[in-house]
Amino acid sequence: MTQTLTRSYNSYETARSVVEALEAEGVSSADISVVGRHASVDDSNAGEGAGIGAALGGAAGLLAGIGMIAIPGIGPVVAAGWLAATAAGAVAGGAAGGLIGAFTSAGHSEEDANYYAETVRRGGTVVSVRTADEDVPAVQAILDGATPINRDERLAEYRAGGWSRFDETAAPYRPPVV
Repeated sequence: MTQTLTRSYNSYETARSVVEALEAEGVSSADISVVGRHASVDDSNAGEGAGIGAALGGAAGLLAGIGMIAIPGIGPVVAAGWLAATAAGAVAGGAAGGLIGAFTSAGHSEEDANYYAETVRRGGTVVSVRTADEDVPAVQAILDGATPINRDERLAEYRAGGWSRFDETAAPYRPPVV
């Protein structure tokens, strides 16, 4: 049996280091996905995704194939892997669900899928790994070793601000000015 393990991080750079650690541990690039925001994406055209992997630090493995896609409700993101392909396919085909559908088809609950999509919308980066049951402890150790966002605390923060679910028709997220 396989499981899908997913964590969200505040920065693309942290997520990148997680992907590199997973690959160094022997996890196949085909079983890793990353979807998130990177500062260079906000200033780029989502159609310019080809070859961005090297520019974002992906010398080999999954990160070498990273590109940009535009996701409704989020805007342009850097993405690679099976999760990104599912979301991009839904977007290109006009199918409902996009990123939410990609997360739920990977086995996540609707609540978790909405949380992960909203986290990407608000500037975070998500790493998902498909792994055999016997490899779960090692993969969890890598994912959790990089201090992922505390899901429950972040959900409480989102809800305190009036959020209830990811809305792909929403305008791009702009953090409140403090």
